[in-house]
Amino acid sequence: MHYRVTHTTTYAYEELVSICHNEMRLEPRSAPRQRCLATALAIEPTPAVLGSSLDYFGNRASFFTLQEPHHRMVVTARSELEVSSVRPVRPSATPAWEELREQIRTQTTHEALSACEMSFESPLVPALPAFARYAAPSFSAGRPMLDAVLDLTHRIHADYEYRPGATSVTTPVEEVLARRHGVCQDFAHLELACLRALGLPARYVSGYLHTRRARRDEAKEEEAEREEPAGEPTGEAALVGADASHAWVSVWCGDAGWIDVDPTNDLVTGDHHLTLAWGRDYADVAPIKGVILGGGEHTVEVAVDVEVVGD
Repeated sequence: MHYRVTHTTTYAYEELVSICHNEMRLEPRSAPRQRCLATALAIEPTPAVLGSSLDYFGNRASFFTLQEPHHRMVVTARSELEVSSVRPVRPSATPAWEELREQIRTQTTHEALSACEMSFESPLVPALPAFARYAAPSFSAGRPMLDAVLDLTHRIHADYEYRPGATSVTTPVEEVLARRHGVCQDFAHLELACLRALGLPARYVSGYLHTRRARRDEAKEEEAEREEPAGEPTGEAALVGADASHAWVSVWCGDAGWIDVDPTNDLVTGDHHLTLAWGRDYADVAPIKGVILGGGEHTVEVAVDVEVVGD
């Protein structure tokens, strides 16, 4: 699928901002099933300094400085990208989760080391015993990794209510576990915490979701491949997300590589999921963050439009 994405963030300040420094991750990264064709950034007022580089995780990070006093700042990223489907992996063909956990601890290949660093807790994802207890029913002895992950994904989807506005970016994942509601970011952090509490590698993925009557082709194919269907909805249905902005989880499955799962929608991701960036948790991939001098109280408005422009 060929997509055009427009992501606009508007800051309105009660008092004058004299200077600000910001960091952005708004350029979709290229990945095995995704190719970023072009990205253009527009910033108002015009920045005095603008540059970019790759961060530790390979995401394109841009930075800018505004030295012109302002009450309003608007950042718009326009991108075009191609996203392709991949053949589903048979869950039973992946290694047992205990075997995979041992592999990342003992092997010294680049893939194993990259996976290993995603098995530890991070600032927003503590690896606490409570998360291991919640995950335990999905991870019985000897169960194939992807089969166990899909079961955990299904349980989070069934046990937790998607409730926009009930949480914020500062809500601790422990609170999400206890209160059993949240949004896509919360469910991604929850699944990460469960996996890492067991010593398993998983990363946070930020991106976009084409929610308008998206076809679940990958879900149907995955359902047909399973020996024990997990009850995923099939056919054509609207997916759940924050009006195109979304978050999900990528898990390491050995020779099968990284496989992305979406606990908000209880499925393996497909060509309606557009990857923006990945890291240990939301703090690594926040679209915009920075520091300002002045400003007082302020409001933030985010508008995302995901348009299909070709198959």
